[in-house]
Amino acid sequence: MGLEDVRAALSSANAHSPKGGIDVGNQRYQIYANDQARKAADYRPLVVAYRNGAAVRLTDVGDVIDSVENVRTLGLSNGKPAVVMIVYRQPGANIIKMVDTVKGLMPQLKASVSPAVDITLAMDRSKTIRASLHDVEITLLIAVALVILVVFAFLRNARATLVPVVAVGVSLIATFAVMYLLGYTLDIFSLMALTVATGFVVDDAIVVLENITRHMDAGLSRLEATLVGTREVGFTVLSMSVSLIAVFVPILLMGGLVGRLFREFAMTITIAIVISLVVSLTTTPMMCAVLLRKEEGRPHGRIYRISERIFELMLNGYRATLGLALRHPLMVMLILGSTLYLNFHLYKVVPKGFVPQQDTGLLVGSIQADQSTSFQLMQQKLTQFIDIVKSDPAVDTAVGFTGGGGVGPGGTNTGTVFASLKPMDERRLRADKVIERLREPLASVAGATLFLQSIGDLGAGGRSGNAAYQYTLKGSTFEELNEWTPKLVAALQKEPTLADVNSDQQNKALQANLIIDRDAASRLGITVSQLDNTLYDAFGQRQVSTIFVARNQYHVIMEVAPRFSQDPQTLKEVYISTSGGSASGTQSTNAVAGTVASSSQKSSVSAVAANVVRNQATNSIGATGKGVASTGTAVSTSAETMIPLSSVARFEHGETPLSVNHQDLLVSSTISFNLPPGVSLSTATTTIENAMHALGMPAGISGGFAGSAKIFQQALANELFLILAALATIYISLGMLYESYIHPLTILSTLPSAGVGAVAALMLSHTDFDIIGMIGVILLVGIVKKNAIMMIDFALDAERQRGLSSRDAIYEACLMRFRPIMMTTLAALFGAVPLMIGLGEGSELRQPLGIAIFGGLILSQILTLYTTPVVYLYLDRARLWTQRRRAARRARRAAASSAAGR
Repeated sequence: MGLEDVRAALSSANAHSPKGGIDVGNQRYQIYANDQARKAADYRPLVVAYRNGAAVRLTDVGDVIDSVENVRTLGLSNGKPAVVMIVYRQPGANIIKMVDTVKGLMPQLKASVSPAVDITLAMDRSKTIRASLHDVEITLLIAVALVILVVFAFLRNARATLVPVVAVGVSLIATFAVMYLLGYTLDIFSLMALTVATGFVVDDAIVVLENITRHMDAGLSRLEATLVGTREVGFTVLSMSVSLIAVFVPILLMGGLVGRLFREFAMTITIAIVISLVVSLTTTPMMCAVLLRKEEGRPHGRIYRISERIFELMLNGYRATLGLALRHPLMVMLILGSTLYLNFHLYKVVPKGFVPQQDTGLLVGSIQADQSTSFQLMQQKLTQFIDIVKSDPAVDTAVGFTGGGGVGPGGTNTGTVFASLKPMDERRLRADKVIERLREPLASVAGATLFLQSIGDLGAGGRSGNAAYQYTLKGSTFEELNEWTPKLVAALQKEPTLADVNSDQQNKALQANLIIDRDAASRLGITVSQLDNTLYDAFGQRQVSTIFVARNQYHVIMEVAPRFSQDPQTLKEVYISTSGGSASGTQSTNAVAGTVASSSQKSSVSAVAANVVRNQATNSIGATGKGVASTGTAVSTSAETMIPLSSVARFEHGETPLSVNHQDLLVSSTISFNLPPGVSLSTATTTIENAMHALGMPAGISGGFAGSAKIFQQALANELFLILAALATIYISLGMLYESYIHPLTILSTLPSAGVGAVAALMLSHTDFDIIGMIGVILLVGIVKKNAIMMIDFALDAERQRGLSSRDAIYEACLMRFRPIMMTTLAALFGAVPLMIGLGEGSELRQPLGIAIFGGLILSQILTLYTTPVVYLYLDRARLWTQRRRAARRARRAAASSAAGR
């Protein structure tokens, strides 16, 4: 059934209905032939067209058109008219599976529509997700390969290298199994956790393997060396694993967005560490007892001899410098104190952010046009923007839409644009550079602005805006807020550290205000709801009926002709019926008009010509070619007085607010902005605060971040607390293991150098210190302490069993544990290298973690080899001094008690 059929149906209804009109639903809509007919019952201005002051039939002026249900919407795909559909997944659903299901339905959907309609996927978010997951998987494999290479470089033995290789494989596979049982998925965070864990899970196996190898080189058999070596380092491995797990306890207990984001990350690493602990104390010793063999007297190749000489040179160099450090302990303590100070200083000056800005190949943009922009003019603006974006050589597809009614997103002066970029190897330009290149041509569109931003894997805040970050101003009065918001926006637009600064303030729109004379309306029996419904009937595109055919249905939408809806003078020609009753449909629901209550006499329903029959009882549809009677009830057709709208209301024109936002009972206005490349969110914070101070904002206006920027401030406030909580958790757990409050302090003395190295590496690489970098620092807290644990355990054992002095014991421990310390550190270091380099899609999210771990491990490895033994000696002297003081007090008390007894 097409346009001509609808016109024929309406024409037939006009010919057969009493006094002209059609029955739709349960209401009759009259169509008048002259001015006198306006007095007929149930007058509906929405179906009246005027010619030379007289009302005429709609079919005579051609006002029955075949169109879309809402004529004030527009969608474009690469410049062509389109219906844009956005598909979202259910919470917890597998997004890859969901996208594959939608793609599988595409042939069926295409077959169900006309061949003239093209159904295509304009944007596929899963492409970047698949690519990112694939790149993280490659990163994981590279990390495993680098860890194996490190182990082989130190052991130079394929049999010995096989032991930690198996430990890594078993630990990761078992971790996958536990993740499956817990309902975890393979996503960016879990795979990133597994990549980092490759450097952790091998540590325990390296410590056990190296100690067993050392005893075999000393002359013990494989079985004896395995038993003795495992027993010696069993407590060391337990201490390393427990203290590392303790680091993640504060993360697991965190609330808010950051806690939810990293809970799965922390649990994945914790599971891997627990499994590696079990493997290192069971599988690793078993394999050592079977696979290892003595290397003494066996011929070795040139590579083995060269690598052994290099290691001996490194060990001799460390032996010499270690002796120098122990002879000048004050100098070492001064370096440690300076490192501790640098932690606090660098934390204050390092640029801070929320999450890294990713390049996922997807852009989203919001169009903000002048507030007086009509929908017709907005169509032109959207078309221009789509053409400009699509013409960029880096853009693959561009889609957009505007309209939908209302104010704000979807309103007549706003729109949305999505752009899918070409693969990185084709465009050779990052997303932020593409946006920067598009700003100049987009600025050529007069009367509207398109604000583009890159879509990342992490979105937060729940607040919509024209840019990535928002700053909200709150005021006690609307006038005061209107005065100062434009001033602040103008000041911020001049700042080079901010981009795309704009406001949601809509206070200068051209509107026609309708002021109701309630006394006059009451005298005439007109209610506010009748006024409301009449105006919506005329200008709101009310659905009044549905025409059913065999395979489709058509909604009948009625309103005044477009030429009347564009002219405010039309309001003066609107009449209100006093007998037509109240429709159940409203302007808020756009529902089909319902039954009309009327005290007038009811008459039988007229026939509506149609080529289909709808069985109301079974809701079945069948083509019969016959007419069918409507089930509605006719309204009165007696002559009733029609009340002109102008008799109960007056009109005013001017600039009035399109919308007024409120927060916490205060009027508010939100300023949105993006960050240029290389600018941190902390810098933007300082810029906005300085601008407000320079303008002299009144005390009645307060400001604060919203959305992602607000979460950034909250995370920033909790960062120091989180790090301190991790330190406290480690100290308590180590104190319980060592049954001492002194030795945990020695272990914690390794942490300042790791913090300085991490923050310095982030600053040198021009990377913000965000929540990803913060997690990297917390990981370092658990990693670097293993050096001190291995030294202290050996030193304590030497003092107790062989009676060595504390200086001799720690000196021997440092030299004896030099090889496993270097092996474990380099394994963790190389495990972070793929993350730091940043391979593939979405690598920006992983880079801060790799950079923080890499920089922290390098500096801590250099310093802790010297600071740990010195701190150990100082704290040991403090312990002995405390013991002597306690012994002296006990002796004095005993002497005093003995003297009193005599």
